[in-house]
Amino acid sequence: MKEEKKKNYEIDMTSGPLLKKMLIFAIPLMGSSILQLLFNAADIVVVGRFAGDNSLAAVGSTSALINLLVNLFVGLSVGANVITAKCFGAKRNTDISASVHTSITLGIYSGLFLTVAGVLGAKTILFWMKTPEEVIGLASIYLRIYFLGITATMVYNFGSAVLRAVGDTKRPLYYLFLSGIINVILNLFFVIVLKMDVAGVALATIISQCIAALCVIRCLANEKEPMRLDLRKLEINPSHFGHILKIGLPAGFQGILFSFSNVIIQSSVNSFGAVIVAGNSAGMNIEGFVYVAMNAFYQTAISFCSQNYGSGNLKRIRKITVTAQACVIAVGLGLSNLVLLFSRQLLSFYTSSQAVINAGITRLSYVVRWYALCGMMEVMVGALRGIGYSILPMIVSLIGACGLRLLWVVTVFQIPRFNKIETIYLSYPLSWAITFCAHVICFIIVEKSVRKKFAMKNEQNLLTEKR
Repeated sequence: MKEEKKKNYEIDMTSGPLLKKMLIFAIPLMGSSILQLLFNAADIVVVGRFAGDNSLAAVGSTSALINLLVNLFVGLSVGANVITAKCFGAKRNTDISASVHTSITLGIYSGLFLTVAGVLGAKTILFWMKTPEEVIGLASIYLRIYFLGITATMVYNFGSAVLRAVGDTKRPLYYLFLSGIINVILNLFFVIVLKMDVAGVALATIISQCIAALCVIRCLANEKEPMRLDLRKLEINPSHFGHILKIGLPAGFQGILFSFSNVIIQSSVNSFGAVIVAGNSAGMNIEGFVYVAMNAFYQTAISFCSQNYGSGNLKRIRKITVTAQACVIAVGLGLSNLVLLFSRQLLSFYTSSQAVINAGITRLSYVVRWYALCGMMEVMVGALRGIGYSILPMIVSLIGACGLRLLWVVTVFQIPRFNKIETIYLSYPLSWAITFCAHVICFIIVEKSVRKKFAMKNEQNLLTEKR
């Protein structure tokens, strides 16, 4: 019974009903991402209500820096997911074990590197970012404590990536829910009872992340071979490390460069004044929930395509891509229309100012209405990464999504009659549509190349057998 229960967490992505299995995989991923957003919002609410405006500004001013530093290593966890899924699909047990141990070791090293960089460089980087003088002290305290516990976050991310590779998205959701509840309770205790201010919020975060990481480690340590994690065997396998870098580095660099481009676009938004900036920020927060729901199908496409590529089941890869597109369109259109329908009510959670609410509605009308295009673009990236192509989608995404937007801002937006906030917002759906079409063309070309490669490999195997 115990063995059967364990096997229920795994999904055989190479056979059986596709849509059902993809939904079983994707829905817990959606839940995890939405929970993460809600728990992050709880951090902001607690520090804002019980520690003051400067503390709120201090925590808020660090998010861009944290994302910038962490994105590269989160990209590496995508590589860990792809390599483990390929080995699992090919049923190469020795390679699965090596991939598991390499991934967790890489998570630990990534965390230690970020700890040193974050603790030593926090105040200097905040100064470079022109953080207001009245909050830079609190912000550096928050960052240093946060980065002291970043290794746990990295271990959880890499461990979750390994579990996703074999279809297990349920247990990472359970662990995240447990750690999130603990995070909220500790936030309230440290900030309200112990008056620890931003240090309390940071401490609550790292304790909760340590719990999530321990849960993932315990889970992998109790798995049966070849997924079982033996802490005595933690090491980096050079071959698997190289494959993880090949897939993960482009994904990480893409995330970093997206962050830079968003900073430039944000500076254009800032030129319209505080009301537009506030409305834009509130709208972006609401869009975040739609994005993470769609992003679950990006991750689904990665894992399903990787397993089938590993097993040589190329016909199923196209079906996976089409099914993931149908799902992301349905989710994107459904949630986007719900957001538009209740936009005023949703924005009122963030502010009571009608001017800010109206500014937020303007953003949602231009951006979230077409958000399904963003999901469609991401699914194509996931399918390409799943079959081992990571640099190509990175280049296409950076030129299409980032480059076109920046070009739009420095050309069309500069024309006096188009120098308005709606022009900036229009750059999003246009760039998504163009980039999606480019990814589809790339996928068709790559798929043909992969089919030829497998056909030649099969012919060579047949000749070898005849000899």
